[in-house]
Amino acid sequence: MPVILRLRSIIPPRPWTTSWGEYRAMLKVGIIGAGNMGRVHTSGFEQLSQTQVVAVTDTNPEAAERLAHQTGAKVYPDVAGLLSDADIDIVAVCTPTVHHYDAVVQTARAGKHIFCEKPLARTLEEGRKMLCAVESAGVKFMVGHVLRFFPEYRRTKELIDSGSVGRPGIARLSRMGVFPAGWYGDFQQSGGLTLDLLIHDFDFLNWCFGKPQRVYAQGLNQKERAEHVDYALVLVRYKNGVIAHVEGSWAIPEGWYTKFEIAGDGGLIDFDSRKTAPVTLHTKQRGTVQESPVEESPYLSELRHFVECVLQNREPEITGQDALEALKVSLAAVESIQCGKAITL
Repeated sequence: MPVILRLRSIIPPRPWTTSWGEYRAMLKVGIIGAGNMGRVHTSGFEQLSQTQVVAVTDTNPEAAERLAHQTGAKVYPDVAGLLSDADIDIVAVCTPTVHHYDAVVQTARAGKHIFCEKPLARTLEEGRKMLCAVESAGVKFMVGHVLRFFPEYRRTKELIDSGSVGRPGIARLSRMGVFPAGWYGDFQQSGGLTLDLLIHDFDFLNWCFGKPQRVYAQGLNQKERAEHVDYALVLVRYKNGVIAHVEGSWAIPEGWYTKFEIAGDGGLIDFDSRKTAPVTLHTKQRGTVQESPVEESPYLSELRHFVECVLQNREPEITGQDALEALKVSLAAVESIQCGKAITL
C-alpha cells in the first residue's frame, strides 16, 4: 500500500540567502511598463531594503504617473529618457512581450542590469539577439520564470532530483484560467495562451528533465476559435525519455488553478493548487516531511535573488539560455498547432 506524504507549501533554504547587512549600496531601479507586472515588480523592489524604484515609463502617461506616485519615482516620456538617467542600476522590463526585444537591447547598450518579464521574446530570432546584446554589454540578465521560486515547484524539483519517485517517466500538467484582459489575449502581441501561459510549465519541465526533443500540439485555431476562449494540449518528448502532457485553458468562468502529476518507477508526486496541502508524494517507503509555512511571495523571491546576483556579481539561477529554451518549446507548440505536425527541436 503506497504511503501518502502530505507536504505544505515549503520554501527550502535558499543557497543564495545573505545578510543584507553586508551591503551598503542602494541600487536604483527603473520600470519600463506600468501595467500589471510593472505594478507587481515595483511593489517587490520597494520591499527590498537594497533597491529603490526611482523611474517609470509607459506608453500610457497616466499609468506611468499612477505607478510613480506610489513610490515618488520620476516619470520619463520614453525608454530613451529613462535609460539616460545615469543613477539607474537595474531596469525591469514589464512591457507586452512584443516589445521586450527593443527594451532589452536598448537597456543592455545603456549598461544597466536587466530583469525581464517572461517570455523572453516574441520570436526566436529576437531572443537570440537579446542574449547577444546582454553578453556583449556584460550586464546581469534574468527572465522572470517565477515557477522556479514557487515553494511547491522547488520542492518537487528536489524530490525528483533526490530519486524520491525513482526514474521519472510521465508528467501531466494543467494550467487553467479565465481569458485575460488587455494585450494578453492579442495573439500578435503575446503569442496567445501557448506562449504567454504555458511557457511557465515548459520552463519547469526543462528545469526538471533537461533537453526537449519533440513537440506536438493541438489547440484552437486563432482565426476560428470563439471570442475570449483559448485552449491547447501539448505533448513534449524529452531526450531522457520523459513524456510530458501540458494542458492550458483560458476558458474557465472565474479564478485560476494549476495541477500536475509526475510519475516514476518508484513513486508519484501530485499537486493541485486548489487543495490546502497541495503537494503529495506517493511512495512505497514510509517517511515523514516537516511542514513549513510560505516565507514570502515567489515574485518577491525572484527579485531578491536577482538583486543579490547583481550585488555579489554572480550569474542568476535562471540563465538567458534557459529562457531561450523555454521559448523554443512554446513556439514549437504554436507551430505544431498551425501545421498539425510534430516539431523536432
